[in-house]
Amino acid sequence: MGRLNAASPMAGTNFELDAIGACYIGGASASGGIGTVAGAIIGGLIMGILNNGMSIVGVSIDWQQVVKGLVLLGAVAFDVYTKRRTAQ
Repeated sequence: MGRLNAASPMAGTNFELDAIGACYIGGASASGGIGTVAGAIIGGLIMGILNNGMSIVGVSIDWQQVVKGLVLLGAVAFDVYTKRRTAQ
């Protein structure tokens, strides 16, 4: 790999939002919930489909980040809503 210059130290940068979003969509909670591997895989598939779909449609990279951020905010808001609802 090193001799072929096939790997880059910058590979995988800017995937933080995708990874965090996949975990939240998969069911992990910021307030100490229990996530599952299956949930994280499903969340990763959803984020991958979202990324691929927006790329195919021709959405610019900047707007893709905005959409992914909104999806992450929606997942966190849903988590907070369900936590409050079960606490009552």
